[in-house]
Amino acid sequence: MARLLLLTLMSVTSLQVLAATIQGVRVHESPEATRIVLDTSAAVKYKYFTLDKPHRVVIDLANAKPAKGMDVAKVVKDLLRIKGLRGAPRGKGFRLVIDTKLKLKPSAFTLKPIAPYGHRLVIDLASVDKARKNKVGQKLPPRPKNRDVVIAIDAGHGGEDPGALGPKRLQEKHLVLQIAKRTAKAINAKPGYRAVLTRTGDYYIAHRKRTALAREARADLFVSLHADAFTSAAARGASVYTLSDRGATSETAKWLAERANQSDLLGGVGDVSLSDKDEVLAHVLLDLSMDGNRSYSIEAGQSVLNQLGKMTKLHKKQVEQAAFLVLKSPDMPSILVEMGFISNPQEARRLSQKEHQTKLASAIADGIDQFMRLNPPPGTAIAARRQELRHTIARGDTLSEIAARYGVSANALKRRNAIRGDKIRVGQTLFIPGDS
Repeated sequence: MARLLLLTLMSVTSLQVLAATIQGVRVHESPEATRIVLDTSAAVKYKYFTLDKPHRVVIDLANAKPAKGMDVAKVVKDLLRIKGLRGAPRGKGFRLVIDTKLKLKPSAFTLKPIAPYGHRLVIDLASVDKARKNKVGQKLPPRPKNRDVVIAIDAGHGGEDPGALGPKRLQEKHLVLQIAKRTAKAINAKPGYRAVLTRTGDYYIAHRKRTALAREARADLFVSLHADAFTSAAARGASVYTLSDRGATSETAKWLAERANQSDLLGGVGDVSLSDKDEVLAHVLLDLSMDGNRSYSIEAGQSVLNQLGKMTKLHKKQVEQAAFLVLKSPDMPSILVEMGFISNPQEARRLSQKEHQTKLASAIADGIDQFMRLNPPPGTAIAARRQELRHTIARGDTLSEIAARYGVSANALKRRNAIRGDKIRVGQTLFIPGDS
């Protein structure tokens, strides 16, 4: 009886697998790849291969067919890399043909249901990279004198990863991209700065690829933007995170284990490679790099948090630490900003408002600027201005007179030099801010 029951269950399970239908097709394009997602009623079995003359990617689904009335040919029109889709029944399954404009490198995998999605088959079509790759140990070209400070702004999630969900189908991925673009604009408006975005549209980028993009841009600071969520709708306020001790330790071990195949260079400017270093020296270099950048990250994070606290409620008044994968870069300071709780109806509404987004962007940009003026990267225009504009206090000097002499406000002078009150001392050196 038990054997019969088992066979019956196996038969039912098999029928369920064979009964899968393609319920929808979604496409996400990024600068480097195109992602096609098939929403299916159940897990599917598949295999894929490529054909040339013309270029095609063929996906054979052993146990799935389009839902009644669905025409895959009408789903996808002319895209960056894809001419279109077509398909036809093949035995008990279905063959999907992707006509491409050029040779692409496909990969595919299935995903289990997770709100708001069900079963999915994901097909990634990556452009064949013919660009020159840096060899291990190869130094990058020198940067121009008095260069801009480069800030990498990372809009979290994207594409198949919606992030946290708020009321009225509000998705984190859309909010953070909007704010990321405004933050980049606010940063670019400041003399001596240049912002780069890790993504500019609704597509997913792997965590390590995000830091790799920042590294390629030779960023001086990596800022990942997110919107928080909690089981309680009462939770609210902004937070800033940096990499924890445990996260740094695990990342050091990973880099050491992979250094023989690492093309990434330490120092951000390509000054140090791990490939030609022995175990002890490589470990020391990584530890120094991680410790130094974690210290800078905390300072930068606190500066941003202080500015955010002037225009919105804070969830925590001090920088917190966690092992976020996106922060695990040994060669650049990195912070993660949670700009509020999307799970809180009031904060979700504010996060959606253009005015509030602009204020958040300005606060983040101001916090970065304040940190960089105190810690300017060598070779930048900000570092040059800092070296050029110094004043040694003489007997009889006052803050207001010094400020007037250099054409800045007394408050700006105080902020630049972390002065509380009006007390200064003879012989003290003041740094003069570049603006008022």
